[in-house]
Amino acid sequence: MDARKEQLEKIALGYHTNDTIPDIHIENLCQEYFIDWLLEQIPSAANVLELGYGDGLVTEALAKSGCNLTLIEGAKTLVDIAKAKHPNIQCIDTLFEEFAPVDRYDVILASHVLEHVDNPQDMLKLMATWLADNGRIIVVVPNRNSLHRQLAVLMGLQPSLETLSQRDLMVGHQRVYSLEILEGHIRQSGLQPIGSAGFFLKVLPNSMMLGYSRELLWGLNAIASALPADVMANIAVIAAKATTESL
Repeated sequence: MDARKEQLEKIALGYHTNDTIPDIHIENLCQEYFIDWLLEQIPSAANVLELGYGDGLVTEALAKSGCNLTLIEGAKTLVDIAKAKHPNIQCIDTLFEEFAPVDRYDVILASHVLEHVDNPQDMLKLMATWLADNGRIIVVVPNRNSLHRQLAVLMGLQPSLETLSQRDLMVGHQRVYSLEILEGHIRQSGLQPIGSAGFFLKVLPNSMMLGYSRELLWGLNAIASALPADVMANIAVIAAKATTESL
């Protein structure tokens, strides 16, 4: 097995299909809140490409939305799960870097992808070639400026905002972003940021929020729209192909 696919399979078995992960309810609630925003960005009957299956919550919502959905996933375990749950969507077992589509897509969703790949700017450039002329790419990444990271640095619990936690390493993160860095990578890849958002006011590490009620966790998600995106746990940028005027 290719070393990269072997690593993806390891993460799939150790995290995405592991029922013993103690904070999965926190992550899933964040996904549920993000989905409401995401569906507002997708036109009816759009051709949508989703990169990665993860826990399947976003895939399920997209499959029910009426869009024409294609899913690419590099872990065979997750491919098999996706195909069994969603026989009516196109699900392709491939590494992102090896995907060669025939058609172009109106919306490409790269949610929690760039922090995993070896060369995120190359990945963005590749995604741009898959995009229809008037299409949109939606990129979501973990935020280095998240409030909980800033507090950890101020308290001396981690040396810098870029420090990867044990949880980051468990799920295969190679980096965290700021909104400025992410938008810079997008521009350098021949794309133009046209919108952004932040999700989840994460005040503490997940391990310290395990006892928080669903109502409190939902509130920490809901308040995000009233606060600066660049202090949220996750940041999203909507990008389009750059025009001559934007270059």
